[in-house]
Amino acid sequence: MSKPDRYAVIGHPVSHSRSPYIHQRFAAQTGQNLTYTTIDALPADFAATARRFFAEGGKGLNVTIPHKEAAFRLADERTPRAQRAGAVNTFALRAGGRILGDNTDGAGLVRDLLNNHRILIAGRRVLLLGAGGAARGALAPLLGLKPSELTIVNRNVLRARELVEQFSDLGHLRAIGYQDLGNDPYDLVINATAASLAGELPALSPGIVNTRSICYDMYYGREDTPFVRWAHQRGCARAIMGLGMLVEQAAESFHLWRGVRPDTASVLSALTAELRS
Repeated sequence: MSKPDRYAVIGHPVSHSRSPYIHQRFAAQTGQNLTYTTIDALPADFAATARRFFAEGGKGLNVTIPHKEAAFRLADERTPRAQRAGAVNTFALRAGGRILGDNTDGAGLVRDLLNNHRILIAGRRVLLLGAGGAARGALAPLLGLKPSELTIVNRNVLRARELVEQFSDLGHLRAIGYQDLGNDPYDLVINATAASLAGELPALSPGIVNTRSICYDMYYGREDTPFVRWAHQRGCARAIMGLGMLVEQAAESFHLWRGVRPDTASVLSALTAELRS
């Protein structure tokens, strides 16, 4: 058998990542000969580490917190959706050693919301927590589903306003700080901050949700994240962790790398059972 192609996820921290589990199952399902590991790189080391991976024969990288905007700058060329997002979560090696940057986050999020959870976005009020790389990747696909309005809240409101300027041509957007959240409930609240990874919760006003609200955390854990617990405590209609987004965006990356689209339902079911065991 020929030597397997090498893939990995790069981030900091990254030991918690379930991406190796997912991609190994995609490979087995589709008969692809590859390995997939994790690479922990500090922000100062990210660019050199990523380039070394490709120089040593690597074929593709997933990029996670906190490197998605740095990955955008590192890419030699970018897909239209990565260009629009201003953030990259997937690298693929191209001819001549050039690195292609893509962003599969938004596609993964939308597919999870629509297909796995049957959540209606059109005409709904949406609140997006955070203005970093994860939020950037989600904005264009979310706005493509025609919410009545989409509000971005961030500790540094200037960063949120920058996103409003960049994406306002796609829909009704506004930017606020956490102190301005108020008590007007949203239909869908999406946590795109990294707070859950640190076991923390953004400074949320309880009035932003009611019994009809759906809360979605892009991150996940073996137990409910602080954001999901907060949503349950306030009686939200549903509170969801982002395992489905993780699997769906991984399938997008896998398709870019290998040219085949894996079945996500079986892998998501296996991953959910594994985390609960």
